[in-house]
Amino acid sequence: MGIRLPEGGLFIWIHSNEVRNLRIIVSTTRHFLLVVCALLVGSSTVLVRAQETDLSFLTTRAERTGFLETTRYDELIGFLEVATAQNPRLHLTSFGYSSEGRSLPLVIFGDVSDTSPSAIRATGRVRVYIQGNIHAGEVCGKEALLMMIRDLASGRYAAWADSLVLMLAPIYNVDGNERISLMNRRRQNGPYGGMGQRPNAQGLDLNRDHMKVKSPEARSLIRLMNEYDPHVLVDLHTTNGTQHAYHITYSPPLNPNTAPEISSFLRGNMLPEITRIIQEKHGWDYYYYGNLPFRQGAEPGWYTFDHRPRFNNNYVGLRNRIAILSEAYAYASFEDRIRASLYFVEEILNYSHAHAMDVRRVVEEASAKSVVGEQLAVRSDYERSPEEVDILMGETHTIAHPFSGEMVRVRGEAQRTERMFEYGTFTATESERVPARYYVPPRAEIVREYLDIHGIEYRESSADEPLIVQSFTIDSTSVSPRIFQDIRERTVYGSYVSTEKELESGTLVVPVDQQLGRLIFYLLEPRSDDGLVNWAQMDAFIETGGEYPIYRSID
Repeated sequence: MGIRLPEGGLFIWIHSNEVRNLRIIVSTTRHFLLVVCALLVGSSTVLVRAQETDLSFLTTRAERTGFLETTRYDELIGFLEVATAQNPRLHLTSFGYSSEGRSLPLVIFGDVSDTSPSAIRATGRVRVYIQGNIHAGEVCGKEALLMMIRDLASGRYAAWADSLVLMLAPIYNVDGNERISLMNRRRQNGPYGGMGQRPNAQGLDLNRDHMKVKSPEARSLIRLMNEYDPHVLVDLHTTNGTQHAYHITYSPPLNPNTAPEISSFLRGNMLPEITRIIQEKHGWDYYYYGNLPFRQGAEPGWYTFDHRPRFNNNYVGLRNRIAILSEAYAYASFEDRIRASLYFVEEILNYSHAHAMDVRRVVEEASAKSVVGEQLAVRSDYERSPEEVDILMGETHTIAHPFSGEMVRVRGEAQRTERMFEYGTFTATESERVPARYYVPPRAEIVREYLDIHGIEYRESSADEPLIVQSFTIDSTSVSPRIFQDIRERTVYGSYVSTEKELESGTLVVPVDQQLGRLIFYLLEPRSDDGLVNWAQMDAFIETGGEYPIYRSID
């Protein structure tokens, strides 16, 4: 027997004493069956008040298959439509589109009826954004967020609405999610029924796209940051590499230009407290992200990853917001990775709820502080911890993948403590004094697009004006021999000189004394290792002996 849906999908209308004209659009057979199963539980019990709702019928594909498979896009949308219909605090909307035109779903939870950015911000509550599936082979965060949304729909965690508004995006890399293959992430311990690919449909790594913003997904995400302005942002991944004994490794922002208020709050309060609570509740160990060194000849130690704001957590940090990266251990079972991610999300939200005033205060203090005149990094390297730390190392064994025959690593229970230095932070190797303003002449019009995308404030001069500015003279330049993300990264060498310039009418004047001052500095400085020059966006203006077309003034 088969079920065939009409082209364009099927509309299901529900009308009862509890619900008025709920419309659900089903586009696949699996989606249709999920919705029908939900409705067959009983019209008098399925759609009731949140505190009375039993949603045991609503399961993810991972749960239904014994954690053999992961949820596809269409059935995820069906799951969200059913879940959000159960609770008036839940709303399903979208924050953009993928390159293949799929909508990026966003579930909002809170005491709100209007999900517009202005209405959400007007609540005065702490706003928390959590995303899964930025790399679509790392699917545990997606499944964990679906389970969290189901719990929210059932009425669990209702108290969070007192001080929080949640924005949950379980499937950010929607196109990559649909490219299921047993050959993706071959060494990862499940799901054995296959998973999506790392890049999006354009072949771009979405976790390297926060500065250059070449994907519609990244543009959509940064628009969300500009409009909804979350206080806390969480990015859920699955890790690779070192065989350690942690179920989750995590990271705050790593760029040394991150506001000290943000770094101190995360490292001194929020993350240690969450780690302690999870150990007490579940007996699982979490710690700062790290690996043993991959480079031959590197000093032994526990090394974090990267400081550059191309990465989500570092980018968010430069926006003066609280960022947390979560990396579930790839060699733990798929079920355990989902549970570990769910526990982490739960405790992040518990902490944010209990300490909402502190969260808001830290963000406001970081945003209000001007960086003009400070020395900030344009290039950085690892900083070694003053003393050795204890790192929990683990063991794995290999088994044959039940369907592909590839060898897969599986987490063992044995663990040991090793003492080593930690390379978990970065320090500047080159810095610049932060200017008061940048000046972008009309010929560098491409810069306007980036200012707009990132939400940076500027004004346009209306008349020619002579000014004493600093101009960067280019002594030499080099281009990477390797293409990365469709771009050959560029480095320029030179120095600033003071000079008088006739600034043309139409010049963009970008004040650095604004909330995004740290980001402005990293984006526009020519020697920045992750700015517009690095990403070859200024190549039309770069030549040896020439000058960088963006000027700056210190006073």
